[in-house]
Parts: sequence; C-alpha cells; structure tokens
Amino acid sequence: AQPIDRKTDPGSHRSPTVRSVSAVYTLLLGSCAASRLSFLLGSSSELQIGSQQMMQAALCDGGAAALPCRSANARHLALANARLRPNRRQQRAFLCHPASLQRRASGIAAATTSGKAGSGGEKDLEVLHEQLLQQIEERKKLQKTLAEKHGGKSSAGQDPEAAAPKAVSQPRSAPQPQAAAPTAAASPPPAPVPPPPQPQQSAPQQQQQPSQPQVEVVPEPPLAGDNVMNVVFVGAECAPWSKTGGLGDVMGALPKAMARRGHRVMVVAPRYANYEEGWDTSVRIQINAGGSLVEVGYFHGYLDGVDYVFVDHPAYHHVAHDLYAGSGPEIQFRCALLCKAALEAVWCVPCGGVPYGDSVVFVANDWHTALLPVYLQAHYRDYDKMTYARAVSVIHNIAHQGRAPMVEIGTLEIPDSYTHLFYLDDPVGGVHMNVFKAGLILAHRIVAVSHGYAWECQTQDGGWGLDHILREHSWKLRGIVNGIDTTDWSPHCDRFLTSDGYRQYDMSTLQEGKAACKAALQRELGLPEDPNIPLLGFIGRLDYQKGVDIIRDSFDWLMSSGVQLVLLGSGREDLENSLREMEHSRGDQCRAWVGFNVSIAHRITAGCDILLMPSRFEPCGLNQLYAMAYGTVPVVHAVGGLRDTVSPFNPHENTGLGWTFDHVDGGAFRTAVHDALFTYREYRDSFRSIQLRGMDQDLTWDKAAQQYEEVLVAAKYQW
Repeated sequence: AQPIDRKTDPGSHRSPTVRSVSAVYTLLLGSCAASRLSFLLGSSSELQIGSQQMMQAALCDGGAAALPCRSANARHLALANARLRPNRRQQRAFLCHPASLQRRASGIAAATTSGKAGSGGEKDLEVLHEQLLQQIEERKKLQKTLAEKHGGKSSAGQDPEAAAPKAVSQPRSAPQPQAAAPTAAASPPPAPVPPPPQPQQSAPQQQQQPSQPQVEVVPEPPLAGDNVMNVVFVGAECAPWSKTGGLGDVMGALPKAMARRGHRVMVVAPRYANYEEGWDTSVRIQINAGGSLVEVGYFHGYLDGVDYVFVDHPAYHHVAHDLYAGSGPEIQFRCALLCKAALEAVWCVPCGGVPYGDSVVFVANDWHTALLPVYLQAHYRDYDKMTYARAVSVIHNIAHQGRAPMVEIGTLEIPDSYTHLFYLDDPVGGVHMNVFKAGLILAHRIVAVSHGYAWECQTQDGGWGLDHILREHSWKLRGIVNGIDTTDWSPHCDRFLTSDGYRQYDMSTLQEGKAACKAALQRELGLPEDPNIPLLGFIGRLDYQKGVDIIRDSFDWLMSSGVQLVLLGSGREDLENSLREMEHSRGDQCRAWVGFNVSIAHRITAGCDILLMPSRFEPCGLNQLYAMAYGTVPVVHAVGGLRDTVSPFNPHENTGLGWTFDHVDGGAFRTAVHDALFTYREYRDSFRSIQLRGMDQDLTWDKAAQQYEEVLVAAKYQW
C-alpha cells in the first residue's frame, strides 16, 4: 500500500483519515523490516532508533486522525512481520547472506522513501539507508575475516549461503529471534541484549541445512502411470441402484477399481427412480430418438472416486421394478436414448466443474449399449467430431442381442451407409436386425467376461449366430474374468453377518465362524440345526441357462443322500412352482425362497457348505467367486467362466477349488455332488483345505481392472 499524493492522485477526495492510515501502514511495514534487519545485522541500536524515527514521523503526518486506527494498524503490522519471517530455521542462512541483505535493504529504502514523499522525513530515511549500506559492508568484511580465521572456507564446496549460519553464531550484539516480532510490532525502547549463543550450538544447524531439500514429500504417481485416461462406463443397470444380474454388479464395482488406479471414471445409467445420491444438475438437452425430439435431464453423484451420471426421462420411470419390461420398440427406444445421452454427457455434465470432453474411452456393456459405437462413428467421428474418443464393447451374455425386424431400423436414426451392418440371416432368427452385431463390428476393442467365454462365443454352439463375426474380429477380442467387490462380499466385514446369530470370520476363524453361520441359517429358515449334515445351496435366476431344472430332476436323489437344500431365486413361473413343491414335499430338508433378498443371499453364501451351479452356459459367473471367498465349495458345470475360476479337486495332489462336471445332464451332476459329499463326510481335512484355498485367492476387481486398462490403452491408440 502506498500513500496518496494529493496533487496527482485522482482519489485525493478521500478523507484525511483514510490517507493517514495508508501512510502509517506503509511506514510501519518499513519499520518492521528495519527492526528485522537489526537482528540480522547485529547492530540493533541504530536501526531501532531509525524505526522509532519512522514511527514518530508517521504519527505526525497522520495526526490525530490516525490515532483511532492504531489497534487495527497493530494487527496489520503483526501480519506483515509474520510474512517477513517465514520458516525462520530454514531461511536464516539465506537472510544472513550479504547479497540478500543488500537487496532487502534497497527494497525497504525504496518503499519507505516513496511512502514518506512530501512529508519532510526524506532526509532521515536517506541517512538510514546509508547506515544500512555501511553496516552491510562491515558485515562482509567481518564474515571474510572470520572465514580466514577458521581456515578459509567453512567446508569444501559449500556455498556462502550454507556457510552463513556459522558466521551468525559468532558473538555479537543481537537479540534473540523471539524478541524481534514484538519489538517491531509495538516499537518499545530497545530491550536488553541477551547473551549470544555458544559457537558449538551452530554446528547442528550447519549440518542440517544441506539436507532440508531432501525432506520434501513427493506424491506417488497414479498406479496407471502414463496410461491415465478418462473412462465412461455405460450400462442399462448399475448396482446398488438397479440390478437384475451380474451386469449390475460389474457396473457397480469395476469403475471403482479403475478409479483406484488413477483414472477419471464416469458411469452413465438410467434413472429409474429417485436416487438419494443423485442430484439434479439442471442440465437439460434435446435428443432425436424414436423419430421425435425428446428432452433428457442429468442427475449426478460422486461416490468412491467415480462420477455417477443418471439419465432422466419418463420412459425409465415406469420400468423401475422390471428394467426390461415393455415391447421390443419400447426397449429399443430406451437403449438408443441411453447411448445418445451418454455421448452427450461428456460435454454437457460438468462433473466437478470440468466436463470429460472428447478424449475418452466409452465402455459399452452388453447389447443394451451396442448402439453407442455405431452412433459414435456415424454421428460424430465421420464429421470430425470426437476424433479422440474410442468405444469398447463388453459381452456379458451373447444370447441377448437386441434382435428385431429390419423395418424397425428406421426409428434408430441410422445412416443408410450403416444399415448393412445390422443385417443378419442365421438359422436361429432368420433375417432380422441385430443391434449387437453392428456394435461389435464398430467397436475398437471387444471384451468377454472370461477367457473360456471368449472362446465359446467363437463356436457355433456358443456364438448364437454371431460366432462368424467374432471369429472375423478375434484380433480385437480378449477375455477378462470378473472380480468381486470385497467391500460388499467379504466374510470378515459382511454387514449381514452381524446379527441373528451370524458371525463374521476369516481364514483363521473359518471353522468357528462357518459353524455359527450354518446354525444361524438353519435356525432362520426353520431347518433342523445339525452341524454334521451337509447344507447345499443355490442362488440364481430360475431359467433354462442356470440349470435349476437339473436340481429339480435330481431332488429325490439329493433328499435320499441325507442333505439339506436351500434355494433362492425368481424367474420362470413353472420353475418357481417347482421350488414351492420341493419345499412342500420335504419341509424338514428343503427351503425355497421364491424372489430375491440381498440379506438372504449373503447368509446362504456364508452358511452353506456346498454351492450348486449347474449352468448350461455361464459367461463368467459371480456366485462361485462369492462362495469361494466365504469358504463355500462350488460344484459347477465346466463351462465359460466356471471353467476358468473353479479348478477340479485332485485328491492325490490335494489341489483344486471344487468339483466340476463336463456334460449337462442329471447323471454327471449327481456324480460330482456325490464326490463332494463323500469328501465332506469322510475326509474333512481335505474339504477344509479346499475351503482355505478358495479363500486365499485374490478375487478382487483390482486384478481385472489392470487387464481392462490394457484393453483401453490398445483402443486409445487405435485409429
């Protein structure tokens, strides 16, 4: 701050009080600096006298108008003094260097001279300036003399700033550093000079000075390193807000793992209901979908390092309880609207104040978002828009492909030059429009949710009519096994195992914890409590894929084997009725929960000894991963991801994670279950070792996230 020149300053109309306070503040700052230099130069008497002269001149210039503001000036002065002496221990060597003192003295003299212009004190300030320069020259001579006295230089190769502390510690007339601030703030008479520090006390400071720069903590780089990128996951469901199967779990867990690796991650999903975590961004845009112009809104939430963006439109609200309800054209409309809204979200939604922009990699999950790669290429990249954006298509279940009559392609806003990509004529569906086919062709990379499933999709039996497309594009196809979210699925922190007799456990407490959960599950479901009877479980959709009919056909054999059976699921009406009949016929051994309950699913996984998964095909499967993490041994059909994740038990080498069977029929299924029951009853130690091996695996999403990152990088650099 500088005082106002009444002759030249256009703001001279301000009151004398304001002008006086400005002048006092400026000169007090100069006085504070001079007092600080008095400590550094070791000649306190002349400089403190100069400080008093500056204070008196300032008060005389301000007059009585400045007196009411003295308390405020004191606060400003204390703040200014604090700014003049930051990090005293680290910067003392720099402040004591003669060149530094000369620069500071020149700056202070220039500031105080300009602040006192026209007040009659210019001559005194010039005298003070000359005294400061004289003291600096004397200080240089003294430092040179002391250096020669102690053997020339203080140490070989040491610069003058590092050697300065030794010179400061020599006997001289100087106050302690603590006294400098109050002396300058209140400007009292000079305080008595305390005894100087002993020379040997300066040695530790001199030794510590060179190591100061090494103390700086450098933050660790992101785990992804140079591969950090913007990633946008798009899906029709996302746990915990919307879920019908494994797709929702993947959308809820994989983005968090990618964010932990340092990527900026967004998830785009429909807003089926009012989500507490999603806040209205007030962003509304119009999108051409279904042959008309519709308006969508965006809701945003930030959780676990991930931006969750929910697309709001009335078409999503009425299917909150059945996500895939409605006719074929209605489902196609919702899917097309989601894809277009996701492409615009990277520009329209200011996540954290900064949109993602076009340098992104979209991850389109399953056929519901297969139109995203098509729209990206046909509506943007062909017009030199979003040229740095890429799209990766993830196959969760190739049996669902978005098939429809070719005449419906007119409602999807597809250019004529791209319609041939949707055409498919195969023995399964005849001539039809296939949305998944076009998305796979135009995607920069393709991911299947397991290695085995990536191979099966290229076979005539497992490709569901698209096997030739995947064989043709096998160069960009890779299988990656899913992981599990250990914050929700881990026996040592499962929130559903904290009441009703259930108990959290880990590998060290497996026997006690598993027994407690088994007894609690039997008690909760009304089964006889027996720690020795094998308890079998099934969790999944009741449809042809999951093979629950194989369990139904083997029900009498299971009951005669002396086991208890617990089933949880919903789906086909005939299979739901079969579960009810099974419970009604053998209520003392079987319990069927028709529907889905998250708490019961966790408790069945923890309380059962064996989990049954006779799936006819399984892209990856998550229930077998959950089971192994909880010490529950799986019996699975060796297909898809089940083959990749469950290695068969070898009793001779005591290896393996469970039991498998190769053919989908009741005989092979019963043989595998018989072997598991025999080992459980007769070789409990071997069964326990299988449980421990399953719990000891790294089943987290972090491993899968690293592999996904490799795919995204490959897509990023593909032109």
